[in-house]
Amino acid sequence: MTTTDDLVHDASVDLAVARLVEEFRPRLRPQVVGTVVASCRRDLSGVPVTALPEMVERLARTRLQSVG
Repeated sequence: MTTTDDLVHDASVDLAVARLVEEFRPRLRPQVVGTVVASCRRDLSGVPVTALPEMVERLARTRLQSVG
């Protein structure tokens, strides 16, 4: 069963991964970016649904910038 939260989760994670893969290419592999974004999404589980896409991407970008 798919819930509204599942759809928001997938969209926010997929869009953030796509943008950040381009931003951090070739320094970081897409798998690394995907793992970091998914971790950020889990960490932001209590954030209001409407804020998730922006917050997930911001947190992931901050974490990715500190890598390397």
